[in-house]
Amino acid sequence: MNLEHIDITQLKPSSLNVRKHGAKDGTKPGGALVESIRTMGLLQPLLVRPNCEGYEVVAGQRRYHACKTLVDEGAFDASVPCLVMEAGEDARAIEASLTENVARLPMDEIDQYKAFAALKKEGLAVEEIASRFGVTERLVAERLALANLIVPILTAYRNTEIDAATVRLLTMASKAKQKDWIDLHRSPDKRAPIGRALKGWLLGGAAIPVDHAHFDVAACGLATIGDLFGEEDYIADSEAFWPVQSAAVAEIAEAYRAKGWETVVVHDIGAAWNSWRYEQVGKADGGEVHITSHHDGEVTEHVGVLDREIVRKRERAAARGDTAPPKPEITKAMQCYLDLHRHTAVRHDLLGHPGIALRLAVSQMIAGSALWSIKAEAQKAPSEAIGESLAANKAESAFAKERAALCDLLGIGDDSTIVPHKDDWTATHDLHAIFAKLVALDDETVLRILTFVTAETLACGSAIVEALGVRLGTDMGAHWQADDCFFDLLRDKEAINAMLREVGGKRVADGNAAETAKTQKSIIRDCLKGVRKGVEADWQPRYMAFPMRAYTKRGGVRAVEDWKAVKAHHG
Repeated sequence: MNLEHIDITQLKPSSLNVRKHGAKDGTKPGGALVESIRTMGLLQPLLVRPNCEGYEVVAGQRRYHACKTLVDEGAFDASVPCLVMEAGEDARAIEASLTENVARLPMDEIDQYKAFAALKKEGLAVEEIASRFGVTERLVAERLALANLIVPILTAYRNTEIDAATVRLLTMASKAKQKDWIDLHRSPDKRAPIGRALKGWLLGGAAIPVDHAHFDVAACGLATIGDLFGEEDYIADSEAFWPVQSAAVAEIAEAYRAKGWETVVVHDIGAAWNSWRYEQVGKADGGEVHITSHHDGEVTEHVGVLDREIVRKRERAAARGDTAPPKPEITKAMQCYLDLHRHTAVRHDLLGHPGIALRLAVSQMIAGSALWSIKAEAQKAPSEAIGESLAANKAESAFAKERAALCDLLGIGDDSTIVPHKDDWTATHDLHAIFAKLVALDDETVLRILTFVTAETLACGSAIVEALGVRLGTDMGAHWQADDCFFDLLRDKEAINAMLREVGGKRVADGNAAETAKTQKSIIRDCLKGVRKGVEADWQPRYMAFPMRAYTKRGGVRAVEDWKAVKAHHG
């Protein structure tokens, strides 16, 4: 490069000069730079290069404008000192301009983006641009990311109409989506989304950051989308995300159970977690694990907590010297529902075993029972729905048919029971008339009546029902199938998910672990109806097995506790 004095009329700003915004700041009469040059002269020459019309100013655009102002005033020599570059050195010219401008009056981000983009077009890598001008590679990458934005958005950003956070999110959008956004931004009666709302608007739903996934996103083949600043990546398809995330959460829950936590609750997606309701309680003292999932995919594990109300109840019980039982697995209504169905199935099966019935009658005569007054079991249903469900039980229908036949045989009319039930103290039969009938009947018929009466006086919900069901090999599937009433009474989330695993398999259960109880019950129903493929075609819940089995370790299922207490007596 050579130092030459060139007439200012032969100079003009170069198109390669990186400063577009603020290039004339301080260069008008009275401006700081004009007054500095007026007083001290031009201390640093302009960097120029020849072109077809003279010379173009590569670096020193503000000094050029200030000198021109002074020349126009007649206060400065028209001949300006210049360092002349060789023609064709575009990359070096841009580099010189950028170096000077980064070090001096800060350019706005749009000018920097255009300058970096021009250098990249000349073949310089991001790391080279960052190294040459003493800036970070991140800054260069952020400026280059602006290339994805349409001009109206860049203009709005330059004019401070929108902030940097909004610009960063808009780099994820297609040109068409950007146009829709800027139209909303300019609309007098509409409002363009920003912040979290903008993320949802761009991604078509809740924005789920990739780092919220508890599984290998790449290995699962889920598409992602990221802002071009490289700061955060998001899941492109939230619907595809949740089944995989739910399965991962189910594995987390299983890991806690393997570590000895008896109660691990996976909450519904988006369910509120009220920390004030819980206290820290250790594993040995009955502490629980609760796993919550936010709509943005964030999973929080609340380890060693217990509902304050339960803690207070335990404290009050301890003060009285009582041992507070844990929360039962099923509700009282479900307990009654199960008792009634299982009771009617067992007593029906008892009809086929008169020898057992005879021995049962003798043992109850000797030891007594809750019903041997003797009064019949009333089988009272606490709700109309349970009553209708019981009426649909095949065993109940068959039992009623046998009752009608025996009532006709005994000549006592078609009563609701042969033996008066326990709350109907006025219902009696003529002992002598019944006795006369029995004397006239053969032993087989009398034994048939005795068997029925024994079954009719079998106490619902008692441990003997469980023992008989085991001994008789009662198969609930022959009498009962899961109905609407059963599912309406089914409330425990952990038990429901375990049933889903039995019916639909582990993959389906784990994939829906964070779904609502209602959704999981719906999937179970679909499997049982054949709408969805299930693992077991003739499924029966553990609650209908003999002996009954629970789905959790919390206890509170009466039939399970009854069998534990009496099974030693039944081999």
